Amino acid sequence: MRAALLDSSVYISGMRRGDETVLALRRLSVDTPLWLSAVVLEELYAGASGHVRQSLERMEREFDRVKRILVPNLGDWTQAGRVLARLAAKYGFEKIGQGRLANDALIAMSAARIGARVITANERDFRKLAEFRAFQWEVARI
Repeated sequence: MRAALLDSSVYISGMRRGDETVLALRRLSVDTPLWLSAVVLEELYAGASGHVRQSLERMEREFDRVKRILVPNLGDWTQAGRVLARLAAKYGFEKIGQGRLANDALIAMSAARIGARVITANERDFRKLAEFRAFQWEVARI
C-alpha cells in the first residue's frame, strides 16, 4: 500500500469544479492512503475565501483526525535548500523562480521521507526537482 499526496495544483483544479470535487479527492483509492501536506494546506488557505475556506477547514479536520497531515521536518527543509541551490546553479535564479519552487521542494522532500508519491498537475517544476533528488511523482490527468 503506497501512500500518495496531492499537490496544490490538483486541489485547485478540483476547487474550480466545486467543493464536492475537492472533498472527493481525499478518496483517491481504497488501496492508497492519502496524505495532506501542511505546505499544500498553507497554499490553499492563502488563496481561499468563503465556502472554499469552509471546505478546506473540513478537509483539514478530517486529515488531522486520521493523523495524515505531513509536516516538513528539519531534514526536509535542509534537503529542499540543497536541491534549490543545485537548481539555481544549473538554471539560474531568474529562470527557475526559486521562491516559487521552495514550497514544491518542501512538498517533494517530505513526501520522499515517508515514501509517498506526489500527484501533481505541475509537471515542469516537479520534473526539475526530480533531477536533483529522487522521489516518486506522477502527473495528474485532471
